[in-house]
Amino acid sequence: QELVTNVGTKDLSRKQYRDLLIINEVYRQQQELYRTRTRSLSGRIISISQPHVRAIARGKARAAFEFGAKVSLSVVDGYCRVDRLSWDPYNESTDLKDQIDNYRKRYGYYPESVHADKIYRTRENLQYCKDHAIRITGPKLGRPYKPTDENKQLLRELRKQERIDEGIRSSVEGKFGVAKRSHTLGLIRTKLRETSETSIMMVFFMMNLERILKERLRLLFVTIWNLIKKLVRTMGFSDQFGAECA
Repeated sequence: QELVTNVGTKDLSRKQYRDLLIINEVYRQQQELYRTRTRSLSGRIISISQPHVRAIARGKARAAFEFGAKVSLSVVDGYCRVDRLSWDPYNESTDLKDQIDNYRKRYGYYPESVHADKIYRTRENLQYCKDHAIRITGPKLGRPYKPTDENKQLLRELRKQERIDEGIRSSVEGKFGVAKRSHTLGLIRTKLRETSETSIMMVFFMMNLERILKERLRLLFVTIWNLIKKLVRTMGFSDQFGAECA
């Protein structure tokens, strides 16, 4: 502060002035941590070059904290949609209602089922899905059903449905893996908040374009195959054609 008062900031470049403001805020935060004898602080800056990045506690064996944006993703018919992108840590279970409401606005009706992680299975979300006749994946809260002769068939059907739902949920989780391995989601090297968010959104945009291309190519191949079969039948070589294909 004394240096700024005595020398001034008119000779500083735009980046130097920005860094000076960030360093001043980091100093203020460290003073507050020392004064209050705590180890956590809301909005704590951990990088001068990227002040928007926050430490997100994950509790994993590989890394207790992760650094980067937190993305709330929904998948409908294989297409990804980013519902929320935030640099601040938050409980993603609060996103479920808004995601379902946005689905209704886009398609005109509520989804038949929601395949979500365990963190989304709060009492409030379960009640919301029940009120709108939406099946949400995972076991019910409370004690599990006791197998008896009367409900044995019901339990078998419930377990079968749970396995199907778990497979769908796993495919949704796999979208993040595909985005990191094949579309550089794990290699975001941009510095600014705006450019980083643009890079993240472009990853999912390219994934959707890739799926559209695959569906178009699949439709093209099916059309060509049907034309070839029709042509073969017209020429009277259906028996030979079928034998060769077999």
